[in-house]
Amino acid sequence: MIEQPGDPTRAATVFADGPRLLADIGATHARFALQTAPGAYAGVRVLRCDDFEGIVPLLRFYLAEQGNPRLHHGALALANPVDGDYVRMTNRPWTFSTDAVRRELGFTTLLIVNDFTALAMAIPNLKPADLMQVGGGKPAPQAVIGVLGPGTGLGVSGVIPTLDGFVTLGSEGGHMNFAPSDEREFAILQAAWREWTHVSNERLISGPGMELIYRALAVRNGVDASPRTSPEIIDCALEENDALCLETLECFCGMLGGAAANLAVTLGAFGGIFIGGGIVPRLKEWFKTSPFRARFEAKGRFTGYLADIPTYVINTAHVAFDGVATILSEHLRGRSGDNTLMDRIRHLQPSFTPAEQRVATLVLEQPRLVLNEPIAEIAKLADVSQPTVIRFCRSLGFAGLADFKLKFASSLTGSIPVRHSQVRTNDSTHDLSAKVIDNTVSAILQFRDGLDVRAVDRAIELVSRARRIEFYAMGNARVVALDGQHKFVRFRIPTALYGDSHLFALAADLLGPGDLVIAISNSGRLPDLLDAVDAARAAGADVIAITHSDSPLASRASVLLAIDHAEDNTAFLSMISRILQLLLIDIMAVGVSVDVHHTRPEPDQGCEPDARRALISHLDR
Repeated sequence: MIEQPGDPTRAATVFADGPRLLADIGATHARFALQTAPGAYAGVRVLRCDDFEGIVPLLRFYLAEQGNPRLHHGALALANPVDGDYVRMTNRPWTFSTDAVRRELGFTTLLIVNDFTALAMAIPNLKPADLMQVGGGKPAPQAVIGVLGPGTGLGVSGVIPTLDGFVTLGSEGGHMNFAPSDEREFAILQAAWREWTHVSNERLISGPGMELIYRALAVRNGVDASPRTSPEIIDCALEENDALCLETLECFCGMLGGAAANLAVTLGAFGGIFIGGGIVPRLKEWFKTSPFRARFEAKGRFTGYLADIPTYVINTAHVAFDGVATILSEHLRGRSGDNTLMDRIRHLQPSFTPAEQRVATLVLEQPRLVLNEPIAEIAKLADVSQPTVIRFCRSLGFAGLADFKLKFASSLTGSIPVRHSQVRTNDSTHDLSAKVIDNTVSAILQFRDGLDVRAVDRAIELVSRARRIEFYAMGNARVVALDGQHKFVRFRIPTALYGDSHLFALAADLLGPGDLVIAISNSGRLPDLLDAVDAARAAGADVIAITHSDSPLASRASVLLAIDHAEDNTAFLSMISRILQLLLIDIMAVGVSVDVHHTRPEPDQGCEPDARRALISHLDR
């Protein structure tokens, strides 16, 4: 239901904390609504993005039209990939920080999601009246669904069902390479190549793409055609039967059919392919007779495979509101701690069998490990049988481990916000604290995902067999080096720390083969440090550099442990970089500890097994 202001059908149950702002913002139009209750929308408005200089003026204009209501929560669906706090729109010259916009509007919550992720979230709740089926096929129950739609760009997503809901895919599939199916489409591709070196599906299967197809066909047919926008091409084709415009639409729909077929076979979308966006619904019944479905099924040996998959056009207005409203609602429930999978496991753990409780403990204590390991390793770590792992998953309502992992991964992603927010001089203590913690969490997660594990393995190997270790560091990095010295000397490895640049070269001259230098520097450009590292390498020692990957120090090291986090050192100390450096020291120390546990030392190593194990036990405490 799309409710207008004053609509008497407004739902009686309203949100306790007031209306919520919802928006579906594309490259051309921005659609707004205030959600007053589940399924109830007021103040629906469509604005042209060209009329505004940025996201904040756009939002302020809409809110002013609605009387500047006091709002706490909002969610915006953008025709854009969404990754972290900073957003740079693909098809508009708008950039912004999500957290800065939230603060400026005075919101408690502001979510930014991909527009087709929001559309996909709404698909399972659509009714037959909301859809127009094109061609044959019947949806399989509890099957994957594909979603795509041309507008100013080409959105792509998918829906994967689970036993207790479904998971949507955040995809940028519209940027896959365009593949022509005949000579005419190849001629269009050649015309596009004259404008871009990379031609994606979005370049042609979109509003601007339709205009390019029109121009390319005019040249190919030798027609002197006046320029037309995509809405004008559609009107001239359907109302005036203009031959060139009709050929343009036929070519466009054929290309869309090919892209839809590729999505269907990629996802195994037996639940159907659903088409949204602003273009196809304007074609109405003509789209049923277009080349779309024939091209969809034209897949050679897989023609029968695709003939069974239904295709639908979404006809209902503002469908993305339902999806983005659901995402916001689930986020708010998760923030309050209700109904999350981790909470369910904690709540149900006492009711499990003793063996299943061990699996639950492993899941709660090491969730990322459970996501990444096969069933055999999970069973081994939990000290249970593999069937017990399956019984644990089924006790939670899942079909098996794969089904559990799919939902569990989604719940973990939603529960860990990854963002970066600029600390400002006028921040309150509350805001400053939240930003420092959020920025640190974000940096650690990004650091984890980009860590060069092979370099870490090599570093652990060098530390494990080092005859002597020397740390070279100055300034803020000395704290990290001191931590490393305290850790590694407990492995009975002679370890020293030099924090004076005048001593670097003197110390390096005394090194030899089997010795190890660990050089720590944010910039990696200190001349005395670089000279000392050169001297150490010339003497036959190895060097582990903890620094930026583009620094001179990085190129001089035997092993580089890169930290590429950027900080404003003119205003603040290198807080996050220091934490990441300490993490690398901890990773190496734990790696050496594991190596010691698995390697029995020889008598001449200076540490008997019992003594070495005692040191490890002390470190563990």
